[in-house]
Amino acid sequence: MNKNNYAIIMAGGIGSRFWPMSRTQRPKQFLDILGTGRTLLQSTYDRFEDFILNNNIYVITSEEYLDIVKEQLSNIPLENIIGEPERKNTAPCIAYIAQKLHLLNPNSNLIIAPSDHLISNQDTFRDACLQGLKFTEENNAFVTLGIEPTSPNTGYGYIKTILETEVENIFPVEKFTEKPNLEKAILYYREFNYFWNSGIFIWKSSDIIAAFEAYMPQLIQLFQAKKAQLNTPQEKKAIKSIYQKCPSVSIDYAIMEYAQNVYLIPAKFTWSDLGTWNSAWDNYSKDEYENASIGQNNTLIDSKGCMVHSSDKKLVVLGGMEDIIVVNTVDTLLICKRKNEQRIKDYLAKVNLERGLQYC
Repeated sequence: MNKNNYAIIMAGGIGSRFWPMSRTQRPKQFLDILGTGRTLLQSTYDRFEDFILNNNIYVITSEEYLDIVKEQLSNIPLENIIGEPERKNTAPCIAYIAQKLHLLNPNSNLIIAPSDHLISNQDTFRDACLQGLKFTEENNAFVTLGIEPTSPNTGYGYIKTILETEVENIFPVEKFTEKPNLEKAILYYREFNYFWNSGIFIWKSSDIIAAFEAYMPQLIQLFQAKKAQLNTPQEKKAIKSIYQKCPSVSIDYAIMEYAQNVYLIPAKFTWSDLGTWNSAWDNYSKDEYENASIGQNNTLIDSKGCMVHSSDKKLVVLGGMEDIIVVNTVDTLLICKRKNEQRIKDYLAKVNLERGLQYC
């Protein structure tokens, strides 16, 4: 394994669209959403340990989740589990880890990945990552893994590529686009050069730092001003003061929409960002009536297109239902139409207003 290759797993989100299973104290990345016996965070780590040195795998999360990460990934060094004092989106997170690792290893070559995605075909995933790492090692370039759309999905950002390449299966990126309306999503789906934005990026730490200096100097300068404290016992205090001054901005807005040296590798593996219960339903095994059932004691009768996820031993019986989501936890039962899943955040807001924060 190449000692200059690093994997950084971002694990600070709150996963509110997976309520009531996902809670503020233990969001979805720390849960076994798919019933595999491994949490989403553990599954993400499993994918990287195949080709990244264990000492080179880092997790960056919210300070409140540090103990959960240490519990679930007990075999990686404690110093590789990093807590953010505030949630400031992905650009400050990436600026932080890039500066930190560049000081440790000026030749560091990084894969940045979310902790809550579903990816199958491990060999194909590894090959795509290694191809990207080799390309960024040899070039001043940023690489992202793009997902070929399987539907005109309005829930994903898109990346438009130029279908010309000097390197096999690596295409220049023309632009990043935000989540489209249905009309645009249908247009993108029909084109051959639009891909879903997976949020997985590959670059050298030196190159991403240079990009911050060019496109968002005020952010990277906050970290550079205190770089003498990074990788020392004073790091936590320094980062707390830095984050108080950081804007909340995504890496797409901060860098990727401006950078000229961005490339895309079309991913051949199966991918889902598992952003909603419907995306989980898409990936569950289903019966002949398209029902998905996760739990030890569920019975579905005369029902079609439903999803039942029960985390305790209570008998759950669903009769005569169609396209319904049922999520049963120790203290909460959610029942809603699958077409209304985007309103789960609204349901949670109303629960919090009427009953306080105990269910959030």
